[in-house]
Amino acid sequence: MYKKVKACRICGNPNLKLFLTLGNIPLPNGFLTKNQLSKPEKYFPLNACLCEKCGLVQLQEIVNPNEMFKNYVYIPSTSKTRMNNFSEIAEYANKNFKLNHNSLVIDIGSNDGSLLSYFKGYGIKTLGIDPAVNLAKIAELKGITTINNYITPVLAKKIYKKYGQANVITATNVVAHIDNLYDLFKSVEILLGVNGVFICEFPYLLDLIKNNQFDTIYHEHLSYFSIKPLIKLTSRVNLELFDVFRSNIDGGSLRVVFKKKNIKLEINAKIKKLLDNENNYGLYNFSTYQKFAKRVKHVSDNLQKTLKKIKKQGKTIAGYGAAAKGNILLNYCHINDKLIDYIVDSTPYKQGLFTPGTHIPIFPEAEIMKTKPDYILILAWNFAFEIMDKEKKYKVQGGKFIIPVPKVTIN
Repeated sequence: MYKKVKACRICGNPNLKLFLTLGNIPLPNGFLTKNQLSKPEKYFPLNACLCEKCGLVQLQEIVNPNEMFKNYVYIPSTSKTRMNNFSEIAEYANKNFKLNHNSLVIDIGSNDGSLLSYFKGYGIKTLGIDPAVNLAKIAELKGITTINNYITPVLAKKIYKKYGQANVITATNVVAHIDNLYDLFKSVEILLGVNGVFICEFPYLLDLIKNNQFDTIYHEHLSYFSIKPLIKLTSRVNLELFDVFRSNIDGGSLRVVFKKKNIKLEINAKIKKLLDNENNYGLYNFSTYQKFAKRVKHVSDNLQKTLKKIKKQGKTIAGYGAAAKGNILLNYCHINDKLIDYIVDSTPYKQGLFTPGTHIPIFPEAEIMKTKPDYILILAWNFAFEIMDKEKKYKVQGGKFIIPVPKVTIN
């Protein structure tokens, strides 16, 4: 079901230092039907540790990927913020790397084909790779050719023979999910054309630690990246980091761009600047993580206290966004259906289900204006502005929003 990590997946250091224990928690995308509520649930340990040698933060235990990804419930196309971000990535690649109708873009972890649909809009050939059977079918219906599998060097060779090499390979919010990073980068090396680029995006460790984003730590996210371990990772492969962008998505993300080492492209000075920022903040000092763990406990206690106080006043509270991070927060903070009356979510196939571990019912977003709860706890806080904008009418009628991270605030 899960295995314990014996050594750092980048540098092989066996002495990983545990700094945060979130407890035994069900898989955050393991939503339940009404019939499953009375049956036992699977719980998995969720512990984060630091490799002091290369700076990679990683989970101490790894759940079998088939438990998490074969039938995946997160789809990006329901979020305007996420889709705008994908549009930006496609525009950047199209503008900077001379793509045309003969070019090929491959997306690793292509989900429902949302990112590739923007490249397709430019008339560029596309290919998706994703292990989720349900999502590959949705992508195919959109006209996005999708290989329903995990990326490996063996698969990469087969793709290369059939489709040729890619001008651009993308991987958004997927590199953190992969245990064998060297296999991933080897696969990219095989698939990437001589002048091709590999664009990745993932939550940035510095933002996670600075802003108490403990609920971004969950079973799917095996690694939490910053610049230093990425440089260490590429020292062993024929790829080199040459450009980097900060993005506000998901509470602060890094978009990094790799090229093949023998290609002369100027290395952006922002990389050195970010590395200096990380060192100045103490991102590679264990004491920084011990302080973070204390702040996490404080956020949890404060949120519980706030919700209990509201309920004692006879008020109603709904949750907004049945997101994976929300399920981590609910389970770690021991918030169940006694404190939250229901949760709304825009994803159709989460509606009618119940949250893992805490068993809170999930409804469509229209439930907010039907029942008009006194407070909304924004569980998908990374989309707080989008949610508050969407629910302006609720706010005008006296509704209040609770944002739990980086600290509990009421708007």
